[in-house]
Amino acid sequence: MPVVNYEQYCQMLDNAKQNKFAYPAINITSSETINAALLAFKEANSDGIIQVSTGGGKFASGQGVGSMAKGAIALAIYTHVMAEEYDVNVALHTDHCHPEFVEPFLMPLIEETKKRRAAGLPNLFSSHMYDGSALPMDENIAESKRLMAECVANDIILEIETGIVGGEEDGHDTSDVAADKLYTTPEDMVMAAKELGSMGRFMLAATFGNVHGVYKPGNVKLTPSILKDGQAAVVDALGQDAYLDLVFHGGSGSELHEIHETLEYGVIKMNIDTDTQYAYSRPVVDHMMKNYDGMLKIEGEVGNKKVYDPRSYGKKAERNMADRIMQACNDLKSTGTSLGKNI
Repeated sequence: MPVVNYEQYCQMLDNAKQNKFAYPAINITSSETINAALLAFKEANSDGIIQVSTGGGKFASGQGVGSMAKGAIALAIYTHVMAEEYDVNVALHTDHCHPEFVEPFLMPLIEETKKRRAAGLPNLFSSHMYDGSALPMDENIAESKRLMAECVANDIILEIETGIVGGEEDGHDTSDVAADKLYTTPEDMVMAAKELGSMGRFMLAATFGNVHGVYKPGNVKLTPSILKDGQAAVVDALGQDAYLDLVFHGGSGSELHEIHETLEYGVIKMNIDTDTQYAYSRPVVDHMMKNYDGMLKIEGEVGNKKVYDPRSYGKKAERNMADRIMQACNDLKSTGTSLGKNI
């Protein structure tokens, strides 16, 4: 099916909120990783979200171009073409865009959607994320509102972040941030709901001890009750209609019961990146180790084309990444929930 439009995306999010599950949002960097995500969603009968970061976009554009925006556009177009071959609904999203990347990354993508809309084509991306969490809250909200106006005018959903996700992702390191900054306050959530909710639909990545990176289960200390308290404050201040669409970042190392608890408090999207990177790379390493002699032209030999052909290990990587995404669908309870052609 084609990448969803605004109305279809809203139906997806409503389905998740009403039935207390979340969509895996899969970071991609190439056609292979896009294929893995689409395959997983199809086999899990789950709608889903495919997303690209600034670093992912830059990588995809190649070393000869090095443009985060151009790479993101190319990945999005590929997703549009391939998504039509699947019977599940897919939304396209951009991950963390920090303030310094708004002009070189986010605005060119919004402009590209404007051009497409003027030509009668669908939006390039379904949603974008602006991450102003490192700024004082009033500055974060002010810039979020500016970008929200652009998004609303073009039927794009905006995701913002309050509080800071610890650790390191895509070269952005917050490991030295004070512990109290890792937790969104109820006041922050109410402010975001009041200021942005009046403009249109948006998603909030509210932090509750989340940390980007690689951790063993149980090593990340989350406090999901922060989300519960924040939602209660929002409803108390603004009414039930203001109940937020929440996003879970930095989930590696989280216990399954903690993930399930967040679904009770309005989490409808969970970013998956670290675990799928490993899932993609693991079979490649295995292939290299088992076929070392065939991979290399050494001691006057010619190697074995059947094993150094990138397709031979690329298929294994795609399959293993798809399997990991299907596990995420199960963990987030999205398996079997696709709205299919009903939207």
